[in-house]
Parts: sequence; C-alpha cells; structure tokens
Amino acid sequence: MGRDEFSCLVLEQLYRARDVWTELLVVTQPDVKTGRRGSQLSVSPLKILAQELDLPVHFIPPDKATFKTWQLPPPFSLASTSNPPSSHVLITASFGRILPASMLKLFLPSRRLNVHPSLLPAYRGAAPIQHTLLGGQKETGVCVIEMMERKKGVDAGAIWAQSRMDVPDGATFETMRDILSREGGRLLVSVLRDTLAGKATSTPQLSDPSASRAPAITAEDSAIDFTTMSAEHIVRRYRAISHQKPLIAQLKIKKNLQLHSPSICAEVSGEIKASLMSPGLATYDPRTQSLIIRCADDSFLAVPQVKQQDRSLLKAKEWWNGVRPEMRVSGEGEGPVEFVRWDVS
Repeated sequence: MGRDEFSCLVLEQLYRARDVWTELLVVTQPDVKTGRRGSQLSVSPLKILAQELDLPVHFIPPDKATFKTWQLPPPFSLASTSNPPSSHVLITASFGRILPASMLKLFLPSRRLNVHPSLLPAYRGAAPIQHTLLGGQKETGVCVIEMMERKKGVDAGAIWAQSRMDVPDGATFETMRDILSREGGRLLVSVLRDTLAGKATSTPQLSDPSASRAPAITAEDSAIDFTTMSAEHIVRRYRAISHQKPLIAQLKIKKNLQLHSPSICAEVSGEIKASLMSPGLATYDPRTQSLIIRCADDSFLAVPQVKQQDRSLLKAKEWWNGVRPEMRVSGEGEGPVEFVRWDVS
C-alpha cells in the first residue's frame, strides 16, 4: 500500500525478491482531477509502476471517511480476525492514510510492516524527510516497524530493522527520498527473509516525549520571514519542501513572491551591504544575476529566479526591471525593494 516515488522504490526492491512472496497485490489512491477546473489528472506513480510490473492494482476511496470501511481485496478480506494466516503480510510505504483497526486485525501483529524514513522515535508523522532537512540534521535513517492501532500511537510500533546514515551536504528531499527508499526496501526484504527463516526479531520502540515530530507540510512552512530566518535556514527550507510548495515572501505591496533556486551569497559588495541596511531589503546584483536579499544573522540570499503572484516565472533581472516605485522601501523610483512579514490572512 503506497502512492509516491518512495513507495515505488520500495516496491521495486520487494518485486525483485521473488523468494519472499508468491502473490503480490498493490493498493493505491485512484486518479484524481486537480488544477483549475480539474484540468489536470494526478495519477499515482505506484499505479503506473505496478501496471508495468503486471501486478494487480486496487484503489481505495478518494475520501478518508469512506476508507475506514473499505474492504481489502481477496484473499486478505476473507481472513479471520481471530486467527489471521501467517502467510498474509501487509506492507505500507508512504501510503498517506491511517489504517483502521478492522484492517490491521486481518493480519498478525508481526505481519503488519511499515517502511518509515527516519530514526524513530524521532520524526513520527507524515513528512519525516522534510522535517529532517528542515531541522538541519546530520544523521537520519529508515526503519521497518510494526503497525499498531491509531489509539496506541502513530509510527510507534516495534522496530524490526533500522539503518542509520549521514545526511549529505546539500541534500534535497528528492535525493534523500531515493536513498532512504532503496535502503528501506532492502531492509524490508531482509526482515521478510528473516521471518521466513524464523529468526526475525523486533525491539520495542523507545518512548521519547521530546522527540521531534513530522506533521504534514502546510502553506505556513513555505512562508519566509527575512527578519527571523538566515540565508542558510531559507536554503535548507528550499531543499526540504520546494518539491511540494514554493517558498513565498511577501512584498511591501502585499503581493507574494516565490523564490526559486536560492543560495547563500557568501561574497557581497560593500555597496550592496550599505544599501541593504536591514533584513527584508533586496536589490539586483548584475555580478551574480540574482536578487540579493538581506536576511537574519547578517546573512545574504541570492535568488536567480522569482515568480510574482499571478505572473510568470522570470529571471531576477527581468523581474527587477519591472519593479514599481511602491514596491521599494523609499516609495520612489530607486532604492531597494522591501519585503514585509508574511501575512497568513
């Protein structure tokens, strides 16, 4: 059970391990119309991969309420909750839904496995990779855990296998997703082989109330405040969440400006520093062909491309040439542009 590219890379590992399964069924989300007036069709990557592998694909209801009573495909739906067969295994990887107790009870506790990309109990939740990068962690990992009923805890089950690894410098969500999913798939296959050999063991997960959580990414996470965020913080945020939400700063005129491909600007001329006296002020730098923005901690951000609200993506120079006087700190035809605190309303 899964949906995205993380799920796909786990499935690829499992599919190749023909020694651990005799029949493999895939469950994912149905195609959904998105965009303005449903002009685009969002298709589950896991569906596409399963069809390429000639595996049966089953679809859950699009709404969470109906999913609570949805029935698994046979033979799993025919299993007894009092005596589930040991040959039945339920696997989730980035599925995006909490499984109801009625579904979990169709499997033995040791046969309900989830591949989770963090070093649990740290970063329990929907977005562990993003929050690992947001937090600037130097180490991460992936676990194969036992799924429990929601009332007993989310991502809190016993750990059947765990692998630790360093977070590479400059890592993005995409690079960490691919690294962790491949390792997670390898761990999953190892657990299944040990289970078949009768030597699989699990370790109860530690309870750590202070452990960082990983809730779903929201629009608030993409809001940039130059008065409190350093350039390093902003670049880290871009690497963590820009694949799903663009970073947004708010102009003085209350229009949003998306920041694309930002980087830390280590060398800033004295002239630019003098013109950007406080965080939230920006000017165009011909040398770097970027918008230079002063951030917290006396740091500077270089942004080569921007997209103003209701407009197209532009190179920094093209956008700068169209800056209106009311967008500048002086309110006149020259001087730096001013950003203000992001207004969530």
